[in-house]
Amino acid sequence: MLNLFILMIERVGLIIIVAYMLMNIQYFKNMLTERKRLATKLQLIVVFSLFATISNFTGVEIGRDQIISDQLFTTLAANSSLANTRVLTIGVSGLIGGPAVGVSVGIISGIVRYFQGGEAAFIYVISSILIGLFTGIYGGRTMKKNSYPTVSEGMLIGALAEGIQMVCILIFSGDLQESIKLVSFISLPMILINSLGTAIFLSIIIATLRQEEQTKAVQTHDVLQLANETLPYFRAGMNEQSCTEAAKIIKRFIKVSAVSITDQERILAHVGAASDHHIPSNGILTSLSKEVLQSGEIKEAHSHEEIGCHHAGCPLEAAIVIPLKSKGTTVGILKMYFTDATKLTFVERQLAEGLGNIFSSQIELGEMELQGKLLQDAEIKSLQAQVNPHFFFNAINTISALIRVDSEKSRSLLIQLSHFFRSNLQGARTNLIPLSKELEQVEAYLSLEQARFPDRYQVNIEVTEGLSEVLVPPFLVQILVENAFKHAFGSRKMGNQIWVEVTKREEGVRVSVKDNGLGIEAERLIKLGKEAVLSEKGTGSALENLNKRLISLFGESGKLHFETSAQGTAVLCTVPYREKEEGKAHAYIDR
Repeated sequence: MLNLFILMIERVGLIIIVAYMLMNIQYFKNMLTERKRLATKLQLIVVFSLFATISNFTGVEIGRDQIISDQLFTTLAANSSLANTRVLTIGVSGLIGGPAVGVSVGIISGIVRYFQGGEAAFIYVISSILIGLFTGIYGGRTMKKNSYPTVSEGMLIGALAEGIQMVCILIFSGDLQESIKLVSFISLPMILINSLGTAIFLSIIIATLRQEEQTKAVQTHDVLQLANETLPYFRAGMNEQSCTEAAKIIKRFIKVSAVSITDQERILAHVGAASDHHIPSNGILTSLSKEVLQSGEIKEAHSHEEIGCHHAGCPLEAAIVIPLKSKGTTVGILKMYFTDATKLTFVERQLAEGLGNIFSSQIELGEMELQGKLLQDAEIKSLQAQVNPHFFFNAINTISALIRVDSEKSRSLLIQLSHFFRSNLQGARTNLIPLSKELEQVEAYLSLEQARFPDRYQVNIEVTEGLSEVLVPPFLVQILVENAFKHAFGSRKMGNQIWVEVTKREEGVRVSVKDNGLGIEAERLIKLGKEAVLSEKGTGSALENLNKRLISLFGESGKLHFETSAQGTAVLCTVPYREKEEGKAHAYIDR
């Protein structure tokens, strides 16, 4: 019995070695993740039928209660039996593939065993089918949960499967006495071996798949982190600075020898090996890159010659080149280089292909954002342009009215108007100007209006210390003051007060223009800033225009707010605290 146990351990070892080799083949691992598909079940039947056949041919020949032969053979003596690992392979096939796979493997292995001969060979056809059905039913239950039996369950099922075979020998054998001798000789080692073998086989499968899942989880985490870190750079557009930073991040995560990014004409970034001649700003060097730009398809190179770099001594021996696309057009390429060609495997290709899709989406998103900003900027510029004629015509009318009465004052006002529009043209180049510049324009506006209506209005301007250089939209204060002049006081000639206050709050900079006018009717108030409001003195489009600009620049938090009563009206808005960065015309600091 001990000798049989040792011999059977050797047979199980062979099966386990083959199982381990299979679990290191990606194709087989992929099969095990799709066990419910018919094609997968057919393939599992083929694989485990081969296992069962090997088990039959590598069994140990038993005669009565002793070992006759442990050599490879195809036929048995008429009065001998065979101890093998067939039950193990049938049981595992059922646990993995379900009833259809278990029964099919049982039938095939049982038939092979029948033709090998021996005493009452038909018994093993019956037992093989029953074992396949039993283990298949249990395996089917775990398949519905998308899982596998545990190792401890595998041990128990393996023992029970071998027990089924022992019972079949006792029931269907013609000679009960001989059957009892055979079963008593082989049952304990066979049950132990089958139980242990099933548990080991399942542990290899479970451990391998778990490791695969853990690897995928780590890779997914890395890819998501990589995508997150490169997103700001690819969204910034295809330029040397952004692509160099993105290439550094990619190389750190992917562990390749070099990473290169190009646009359609030149190298934008190259980080890693061969950076002495793959230099940013140079034209594209390799013929492989040119092919990908032309075809728009992923290409691989597994030798220096295939890469097509003509620089002597270039260390790059393999590469995968991925097109970067936006709206279906190839706008550049991502290249991953290897100094060891064996490092470029199927996994690297799959990973690179996925990253190419992610980076292409990021580039396209960046282009869409840029287009959106350009459209928004164009809309704001258009709205700003509408303000110029509005103020310009009033100023010209005032000067023309004074020119016959007081030519010197008209001259002075005309000079102020010239300064105003010069500042206005400079401010139109950007959507934000320093508050000090805005207040200079307000002062110019007030001088022109005071010339039209002497002593009718009194304007008080108070700015919290340190806010003179805060950035605000052009015409913000001027439009609010002008609106108060026109609509707040009706026909009242005296005592018209306006207070301009700029203060710092926790949420930003509060700009407030208050008056002591007559207030605003409720039906007009709900429309202000949202649509044009007709009146005797205008259309109300200036406030609508200003509100649109504020929302475009700062979102809903920047829109105008109105507070009104019979004692007057206040128009308020809050803008972020921003200042122009020293020495940079278009850079700003948020605080």
